[in-house]
Amino acid sequence: MSRNGANDPQAILFPGATIGILGGGQLGRMTAMAARSLGYRVQVLDPDPSCPARFVVDACFEASWEDAHAAADLARGSDVVTLEIEQIALASLEAAARYAPVRPGPAMLGTIQDRILQKEWLVQHGLPLGDWRTARSAAELIAAATALGGRCFVKSARGGYDGRSQVKLGFDEASDSAACTAAWDALGARPVVVEQALALEMEISVLVARSARGECVCYPPAVNHHEQQILVWSGLPANLPPHLAEQAREIARSIAEQFSLEGLLAVEMFVTTDGRLLVNELAPRPHNSYHASERACATSQFEQAVRAICNLPLGAVEIVQPAAIVNLLGDVWLDAQDERGPRFDAALSVPGVRLHLYEKHLPRRGRKMGHLSGIGATVEEAVARVIEAKAKL
Repeated sequence: MSRNGANDPQAILFPGATIGILGGGQLGRMTAMAARSLGYRVQVLDPDPSCPARFVVDACFEASWEDAHAAADLARGSDVVTLEIEQIALASLEAAARYAPVRPGPAMLGTIQDRILQKEWLVQHGLPLGDWRTARSAAELIAAATALGGRCFVKSARGGYDGRSQVKLGFDEASDSAACTAAWDALGARPVVVEQALALEMEISVLVARSARGECVCYPPAVNHHEQQILVWSGLPANLPPHLAEQAREIARSIAEQFSLEGLLAVEMFVTTDGRLLVNELAPRPHNSYHASERACATSQFEQAVRAICNLPLGAVEIVQPAAIVNLLGDVWLDAQDERGPRFDAALSVPGVRLHLYEKHLPRRGRKMGHLSGIGATVEEAVARVIEAKAKL
C-alpha cells in the first residue's frame, strides 16, 4: 500500500509528500525544481549517476529502466510516481504501481511506447492522421514506400526521439528497393511505421493536463521548428486561426479523456498547406515545446505536472505574455570560438532573455545541454530574440 492516503485515487497529496520520478534528465530536473518550490520531497531513478536531476533531489536511485526491483524501491518511499521519459520497461512501471500510484499509468504507456500500437489506437478512436503503413520486413517496407508515393519517413516502432531511429526516404535519392533495404537494416531490421511526407504549413503541439479526479486543462498550441527532426525553437502561442487553435485543443483534450490521463500529455500535430490538422505523435510527459510555458503562462508545464499527479487544483494556462525558447545543443560548446566556451554574457544582453542550463557536463553533438527563453510583444518577437541571443553565443 502507498503512503499519505495515496491508495485513494481521489486523495490530494499535500506538500510534504514524496514524489518519485522515473528519469533524471532535464525534464525530471525541472519537474523536481517545481515540486520543491511547492514543498514536496523528490527522488528519481536514472541509469546515469550524474544525471541532471541528481543535484536538486533528495535521493537518486542509480538503475536501468528495466530494473523492476529498483523501480519498486523508488515507489516504496514515494506517495506518487511519475515519469519524464516514456521508454521505461512496463515491468518496472507495474512493479512501481504495486506500491504507489503511477501517473501516467502502465496501460497508457504500453500503447504510446509502440508507434504501431499508438497509431492504431488513434485510428480506432477517430483521430486524424496522415497516410501511413506498418512494415515488419524489408519487403513490406518497399511496398509501403511505393504505396505512399516514395517520399516518406521511416521510424522504429519502439524507441528513438529527437530524430533518432528515423530514416528519410525519397528526399535526396530515389526510394528504390536498395534504399528501402538500407533503411530497414539501419533501423535494426525491426518493425517500423512508414509515414507519407506531407506539405506542411507548420508544426504545432498542444499540452494537456488531467488529474486523477478528472479535472482537465489544455494549453494554447505552441509553434515548433525542427531541423534534422530535432526541435530548434518553439513559441507560445502559435499564430493560428482561432478555429484551428480550438480544434487542436479539442483533439488533445479528447485523447487525454479517452486515455483517462493522469498527468501531462503532449500531442504533436501537423498543419498542412491545405488546412488539415493531423496528429503526429504523443508524449505522456513534460515536453520540450512547452519549456516556454515557464515564461508565457501563469502555470509552467512543470508545476502543472506536479499539480496533476498530486490531485491539486490545476493552474491557469492562459497566455500572460508571448514567449519562445531555442534549444542549446552540445554543438554550441564544441563549436565555440572563445576559449572560455559559449558567450552566455552576450546572449543575456538581449532584452527579455534568460538562460537555462541542465548541468550536463559532457557536450556532444545533438545533445540537449540547455535552452534560452525569451519574451516579446508577439510570439514572432520572442522567437527573434532567442534566435538573436543564440547567435551571440
